[in-house]
Amino acid sequence: MSEFEFLRDVTIGQYLPTNSPLHRLDPRAKLAMIAALMIGVLLGDSLVGLLVILVVVMGSVVLARVPPGYAVRGLRPVIPFFLLLAAWQVLGGRGMGRTLWQWRWIVITTAGVHAAATMVLRFAILIVALSLFSFTTSTSELTHGIETLLRPWQRFGFPAHELALSLLIALRFVPLLAREAERIAKAQASRGGDPRAGRMLHLLSLIVPLFIAALRRAERLALAMEARCYVGGRGRTHLIRLHAGWRDILAVAATSLLAAATLIAGQLGVP
Repeated sequence: MSEFEFLRDVTIGQYLPTNSPLHRLDPRAKLAMIAALMIGVLLGDSLVGLLVILVVVMGSVVLARVPPGYAVRGLRPVIPFFLLLAAWQVLGGRGMGRTLWQWRWIVITTAGVHAAATMVLRFAILIVALSLFSFTTSTSELTHGIETLLRPWQRFGFPAHELALSLLIALRFVPLLAREAERIAKAQASRGGDPRAGRMLHLLSLIVPLFIAALRRAERLALAMEARCYVGGRGRTHLIRLHAGWRDILAVAATSLLAAATLIAGQLGVP
């Protein structure tokens, strides 16, 4: 019943304690690295630069002692979206660049192919990079890292602890929702539902109960936090103190240089 195994392809939100060098980095350094990488990927237009970033990210997956096949498994559910996006970019490049192939109103140009490859690479890198960040950063590390980075803004009334907790819950809810969708799909199939008949209708029949289940889970979480007298970050002390070392500084500097090189390559016209 492979059509019901939604959790198998969800990699974002999963933590793998392999005790690799990436796991031992300061969470603040990993947050800075993923931010710099996202800036370079989203704003860079060089296909060569994006390919270099992809190679570096996959090398980091190996360094984190995570099976590469498992790391790229998160791309499987979005392959239809990638194909649709690539087709949109290829057809949208009409009138730009050199014409490679033409049939009636369908025109494929070099500019369209370049735009499609760039866009698909961007999304693929972001998904694998976010999965890698999730693999190497535990729940407590992520909370402490985000809260420490945002703590200077608390003097201006910024809710650093509450925002860190909200981001953490949103990230960790991804595999929980996938497990819930798998349970609902199996329940519908046991009552005579056919997931292969009417793919769009089957998807709609999953969304409504999944949305209701998510609201119920959120309500139970809020009640549990209230029962434990959670009042936010006001007056809270911290047992764990984060300390950045030279490895963290070197990792952030290397990632920032890679992102900057990708941006510069796009500005210089490197394909």
